[in-house]
Amino acid sequence: MNLNLGIEFNDTIQRLIISQLRSSTAVQDGITDEALVRKSSKTRILGAVGRASGLPAFPQVREMVDPEFVGYCDPAVLSRGMFVPLRRSAKQVLLAVANPWDYRADDYCASRFPDDELLKIVTLSSEISSVIEGSASSSGPSRAELEALEVEEYSNESPDFDVTRQYDEPIAQLVASMVSDAIKQHASDIHIKTEKTLFQYCYRMDGSLGPRVDMPMKLRDRVDAFLLNLMRLAPEERNKRPGISGRFTASYYGRAVGVRYERHRTYRGYHVTMRLLDKTHLEARLGMGTLAFDKETLFELDKAMAVPSGIIVMSGPTGSGKSTTLNAMLRELNHPEDNILTLENPVEDEIPGVTHCDLKDSSEFKPMIASFMRSDPDVILMGEVRDRESAELAIEAAITGHKVLTTIHTPRASQIIERFQQLGMERWKIAQTLKAACAQRLVKMLCPACKERQEGVSEREVRLFQLDPSWATRTVYVHRKDGCPECKGRGYSGRTAILEILPISPKIGDKLAKGEITPYELEQEVRRDSGLPSLRDNGLKLLAEGKTDLEALKKVLDMTYES
Repeated sequence: MNLNLGIEFNDTIQRLIISQLRSSTAVQDGITDEALVRKSSKTRILGAVGRASGLPAFPQVREMVDPEFVGYCDPAVLSRGMFVPLRRSAKQVLLAVANPWDYRADDYCASRFPDDELLKIVTLSSEISSVIEGSASSSGPSRAELEALEVEEYSNESPDFDVTRQYDEPIAQLVASMVSDAIKQHASDIHIKTEKTLFQYCYRMDGSLGPRVDMPMKLRDRVDAFLLNLMRLAPEERNKRPGISGRFTASYYGRAVGVRYERHRTYRGYHVTMRLLDKTHLEARLGMGTLAFDKETLFELDKAMAVPSGIIVMSGPTGSGKSTTLNAMLRELNHPEDNILTLENPVEDEIPGVTHCDLKDSSEFKPMIASFMRSDPDVILMGEVRDRESAELAIEAAITGHKVLTTIHTPRASQIIERFQQLGMERWKIAQTLKAACAQRLVKMLCPACKERQEGVSEREVRLFQLDPSWATRTVYVHRKDGCPECKGRGYSGRTAILEILPISPKIGDKLAKGEITPYELEQEVRRDSGLPSLRDNGLKLLAEGKTDLEALKKVLDMTYES
């Protein structure tokens, strides 16, 4: 007899189910079992199965499912036994079965969840199939199948260099101490230099190089070979190429710190620069910490990011924090529905959900961008516009409907337009695609423990930096020359970013395309209409707040003109 549930029951169980069906249903006398089953719906028969087995009956269970939990189970086993564990909570597993008398479900769950209590319910076989198929179709192979795969552990990356342990080998201990101290002191770079009779290293902290530490000249080649070995490069490579780039990871008390290595030959030996990419403990966010720009600047930056296509360009010298700001912008744009691709040399800050690609050399740039354009991107980050080819590709990507973020080297935001023109870009293309031109600097902050009060700026500085005469009597703060223990004798403690932005509206873009306005006039018009602060304005604001001094500002800004 077919009970129309998609499950074969033995005769004894069938009689038990039909007995429950008769007792719960008003039936005519003399109606046969076959006729009773034909007249009964699946839901009614399911209820009889539940009463016969003593289990709750649920015609629908899909709303109870935790797809991720089901994904850990083998769909082939579930399908053969017509059962499915629906969810797990508080040491209990909710298990749906089509045949309560089939103990394959109990055996499977006893081995998979030995410490959990089973809460069984009975449902239709079609419901169980639907849950299994839904889980399999949405997640591909089950996690059980994936975890069962055996693969050989392999990695192209070098193992982490633990800089906090003690090494018996003297060169290893020297390099470990060098890197460990740099991380401890929050240095951004380590420089190793060779001169005629000197072999030295020093750290760059808060934008300035610190005191040099002498090393014996006899260690020069040993240190060089050790660093090359860290990146699995043969020492012979140092004589084959004028410049060597590489990367390794330093482990500092369990924290992974990326180290970007750059080496080039010099007249007396070599010069190594190691950039410390200590991003693991800090995730830069727009409007927070060192990226706490003023509200209007942040608002215009948000407006530019909200435009579906076009270019946002960040300018500034090396070490001005451009990449950090662009990565913070990527975090704001990073949504599951968007495909974000980056092309960098090298990748400095990995963001979950973003596809990062690194360039091995400049010859890869054009084919990589061409491949990007065929990879269905929504947002593209190009590390830098360096030449005509990269400028053309950035503009082409923006014209074809992509959002492009990139950097360029110019002193002022308005000069970004001039730089694109110098690279051969037509003005109408620049006007059509450029949505925001930005310039950024990192300004050293005064040490709050030892900064010194000063009554007014000198008359010479007022004139030299074209300051308002009121600065001659305003209270300002300056750094102490010899610093204090808190700032390790520097007088400064940390840096903060200042940003100027020129939003390119359709109206401004039309004037630019027609040649009715120069880039400098564009800057003046935007400043006049929007009141957005320039780099100079932001710097003077920090000075007025007692957070920096003129000496720090003039190192990163041309203060001799009034914007």
